[in-house]
Amino acid sequence: MYDFQRIEKFAPVAQQIIDVFYNSFSESEGESEGTLIRTLVEHLLENTPEGDVFIFTALHHDTVIGCAIFSRLSYSDDARNVFILSPMAVHPDHQNNGIGQTLLRESIAALKDHGVDILMTYGDPNYYGKIGFLPVTEQVAPPPFPLSMPIGWIGQSLYGPEIAPLQGSCTCVSALKNPAIW
Repeated sequence: MYDFQRIEKFAPVAQQIIDVFYNSFSESEGESEGTLIRTLVEHLLENTPEGDVFIFTALHHDTVIGCAIFSRLSYSDDARNVFILSPMAVHPDHQNNGIGQTLLRESIAALKDHGVDILMTYGDPNYYGKIGFLPVTEQVAPPPFPLSMPIGWIGQSLYGPEIAPLQGSCTCVSALKNPAIW
């Protein structure tokens, strides 16, 4: 019924991906948030170097109904491979069917296979906690910008029980260099 896959050549489905994010965030958070996230996704798709982004989709009859985008976080004095999930969405017509959780589980397994050491996200700890994300202090994983809601700064180590502190200052891909999303 649903197919979950990594998209490497996303141009053919870019508009579907953008629409999923816009529709999901507009419905749940309002039109202005939908527009903000649409702009973020457009920038991620158009301007992020290939090695700095992973895009995973949930498909229903070859139509994108869910998407998770992971982009690189770099720490100046740390060699570990760190990515942040931002953003992630499931189209409103397909929510509450376990699609988001399955998409994330499949994505995390693929990222581990690609040598990613640590995953971070900035979201609902209750939702993301179901797939292994735990609260992380800003001292353990410094964010690239000040957090408006530090309780939402969560992460997971893909190779151990907890995240050892990341060393150095943090930078993110250009699309995430908008303090309004932090």
